[in-house]
Amino acid sequence: MIKVAYHPMYAHPLPAGHRFPMQKYELLPKQLLHEGTCINSNFFLPDFPDLNAIYAAHCPDYVKQLIDLTLDSKSIRKIGFPLSKELVDRELLIADGSIKAAVFALEHGVALNIAGGTHHAYSNRGEAFCLLNDQAIAARYLQRHHAIKKMLIVDLDVHQGNGTAEIFANDTSVFTFSMHGASNYPFKKEISDLDIALPKETSDKDYLHILENTLPTLIEEQRPDFIFYLSGVDILSSDKLGKINCTLSGCKERDRFVLSICKEYQLPVMCSMGGGYSPDIKTIIEAHANTYRVAKHLFD
Repeated sequence: MIKVAYHPMYAHPLPAGHRFPMQKYELLPKQLLHEGTCINSNFFLPDFPDLNAIYAAHCPDYVKQLIDLTLDSKSIRKIGFPLSKELVDRELLIADGSIKAAVFALEHGVALNIAGGTHHAYSNRGEAFCLLNDQAIAARYLQRHHAIKKMLIVDLDVHQGNGTAEIFANDTSVFTFSMHGASNYPFKKEISDLDIALPKETSDKDYLHILENTLPTLIEEQRPDFIFYLSGVDILSSDKLGKINCTLSGCKERDRFVLSICKEYQLPVMCSMGGGYSPDIKTIIEAHANTYRVAKHLFD
């Protein structure tokens, strides 16, 4: 049975005209219920996490400034969102959703978070719409509370997971793998344990060939006990912020390959949705929904 984290606060509204497509967080669970991919019992409601779980991945001073809304204006500009209590609460709920989804994955094989994939959040600052790094927080939680000794983060968002790379730079128990567009944000990239920078207009065929020749080898070499998968759909050719030329079917095949490998190796996997900025919201919802359809087919 797949388990899915969702909270109505995920769709917290931003000022009119903001380009971040918050509506996808409201529409995606509705689509999954409408088509029968999920039923109500698949969903669980995140809560506010113990702040010690957040401190395990983020500097307490930074977290306190977020919660107290005392970040300086330069830091707020780097985040890209107007800072508010509602926004910080939303980010805390997303982090708890990924923590609980990771724990559910230990039991069910797979669990997903309707939001998350906030991989641009560093240990001491936020960037690019990311305040807190949900998968890093969840990974630290598994280390401390479930004795998971080795984890692999598979970040297939079109943007490099720079914050994730920084957080785990000196932690050999978490291997960070980011496959992203070479010319996409961030323009000054961090160093992951493995970075694969893809040229502009990379096709389905080339994208999948690289992934299929990389991930199984990584698993054999690293022998992880748990996988975090960031399944951003901004690799689509239609994406406004991506420069990769993948189709909807190619993106779905990517999800099928990653989740099939997890199933084959009997590795629990927690999925965060990551980015998706195609002009047509229906394209974004269809691409994200494919991740759930594949998960249901493989693990139910």
